[in-house]
Amino acid sequence: MTNQKYIVAGYAVDSKLPDITREDLMKITHLNVAFGHVRSDEISTDHLKHMDVLRKIKREHPQLTILLSVGGWGAGGFSEAASTEAGRNRMADSAVRVLTGFPFDGIDLDWEYPCYGEAGIASSPDDKSNFTLLLKTIREALNRKGMYDGRHYLLTIAAGADQYYVDGTEMDQVQQYLDFVQLMTYDMRGGFQILTGHHTNLYTPTGDLFRISTDASVNLFIRAGLPKEKIVIGAAFYSRIWNQVPGRNNGLHQMAGSTGGYGPDFTTLAAEYIDKNNYIRYWDSEAKAPYLFNGTSFISYDDEQSLQHKCDYVKRGGLGGIMFWEYGCDGTHRLLDAIYKGLKD
Repeated sequence: MTNQKYIVAGYAVDSKLPDITREDLMKITHLNVAFGHVRSDEISTDHLKHMDVLRKIKREHPQLTILLSVGGWGAGGFSEAASTEAGRNRMADSAVRVLTGFPFDGIDLDWEYPCYGEAGIASSPDDKSNFTLLLKTIREALNRKGMYDGRHYLLTIAAGADQYYVDGTEMDQVQQYLDFVQLMTYDMRGGFQILTGHHTNLYTPTGDLFRISTDASVNLFIRAGLPKEKIVIGAAFYSRIWNQVPGRNNGLHQMAGSTGGYGPDFTTLAAEYIDKNNYIRYWDSEAKAPYLFNGTSFISYDDEQSLQHKCDYVKRGGLGGIMFWEYGCDGTHRLLDAIYKGLKD
């Protein structure tokens, strides 16, 4: 098992668990299994098909920390559960049951997002304080179980990268209940925007109307009261693509004929897109990010070069580490290898 001091956390959807190689399991410190759901104020795992695979992974890699990620985009139930003391207690009790019944070492909450209903889920202005109460209740329940078991169970969250998330939460209070916070520093441009740009860039380049970047996000959360050593930044194993893009500036910072939809994963990018089929790879030295353009379609993604810069940034800044979405998106295994090598001392 990797003994490195930095967190290398990989999200893997349940259906991809059988595909994770032994070699890759040695390169991550945390495995986030996506996703548990919230049903009637309780964490539900009935739909997960590969818990037997998870038990085998835990037996063969006892040092690997495995968390159940609960939520994801469009997954509701959080606002309702958090809104009452009874609901919070039910959710905390269900978290303990999950940790008792399966080989999980903790819970990762991925509520997208407190106070916001854009994903088609229930939301309320009260989510802001209720989120803090929910995490406090879960933390206390995990601590009680941990005292009984003689161990520490983890509680983490995945957080939206921009100002809206800080505004919808009490990060200075929330952080005391969390082992670390995974900043989703991807999809920072795309689904809501027709302006092309980098979706997982380290820095904000000149000429970008949208100022969010990994660095801007990190500083935002530090100012909101999150200790830097609890910050884990995000890497994307998939791309965002805009179509009907004007030819100016190699397609960067242009008004497209589409929003930035979910693009090819890195397996496909490597096989069919990067310097192939009329797509040319460009490097933005300000943003520390690659992109592809073929004259009409613009693709933003992470590669080995951008990940090396993210690793250096983590080490320079004394941050917690790097997480990525999602394991099944890179059949080349090159991106995880770049993170693993980049964070090794």
